[in-house]
Formats: sequence, C-alpha cells, structure tokens
Amino acid sequence: MDQYFLIAEIVAVQGSEGDVVIDSYSDFNERFFRLKSAFIEFFGNRKEFIVENVSEINGRITLKFQGFDTSEDAKILVGKKIFIDDNFSVKLEKDLFFIHDLIGCEVNRNNKRIGELIDVLILPANDVYVVEDSQHKKILIPAIKDYIKNIDIKKKRLELVSDCDLLYDDEN
Repeated sequence: MDQYFLIAEIVAVQGSEGDVVIDSYSDFNERFFRLKSAFIEFFGNRKEFIVENVSEINGRITLKFQGFDTSEDAKILVGKKIFIDDNFSVKLEKDLFFIHDLIGCEVNRNNKRIGELIDVLILPANDVYVVEDSQHKKILIPAIKDYIKNIDIKKKRLELVSDCDLLYDDEN
C-alpha cells in the first residue's frame, strides 16, 4: 500500500499561464525543483499530475502542472494540498526524523511508559515533542539530546534519559 506525504498547499494563481503559488510544508524546498509529478486530492481521491515547471519568485515557489495552461484552469487548484508518494520522500541523515514517523511513538523513561507522542511543535530554539499520558494530560519534551536517549522509528519507541524533568502543558 502506498503512503502519501503532504508537502505543500496551493495558495494562489501566479500569472496567466497556469502557474500556482504554494506554501511548502517541507524543510526541504529544493525537493520541488526535482519534482516530476505530485498527487492532488479531488473528491477524496488522489490524482497524479505531471509537473512541467518549478520556479521561485520573490522567495515563493511556483509550480506549473501539465494541462493547466491558463489562470482560469489553475483556479480549481487553489486550496488543494500537494502530496508525494513514498518513492519521492527525502532521505534523512542519522538522528533526523520525519514528524509523521514520530507521531504515535510510545514514550518511555526508565522502561516505564510515559505516554504517546501526538505532535511536534516547531520552535526557533528546538522542536518540542507533545506527549499525551494515560490521563490525557499533555507533556512537553524538548527534542534535544539532554532529554532523548534513543528513538527507534521501526519499533515506534522513544526512550527518554532517566533524569529528565517532565513539563506538563498546564503548568505555569
């Protein structure tokens, strides 16, 4: 079964020849310049579209899809999300993980279950893992080596260092 990964959303039409402006959800914007095709969802089904051209205008990435040759044609794409399949996902370096791979990991400290990783906050200093415990309380864990002992994506398991403090989201 193919997996699809959300990489962008189409936010506007650019010019009169069918180009669209996207908001990238990727940390790897260079991926768009190698993109040959992408999937766009219509009525609950993902359809593959050929990418004819990619450019950058004023810091924004624009795409031109085959068959969308006027601004009127491209208007139907505004608001649509762009997906890629797992064949075109970016290969990461050691100790880097996709957010979608981290979501759902069991979080443990001293071999005791703390909760499940449900979200990742992207902040300027460092990312923060949001973990939900068995009482549905949110725990915020900095995604830094001082707190994280090991991450095993295949086993969906994250082990915290034994002496790290846990900060509950409702604490002041």
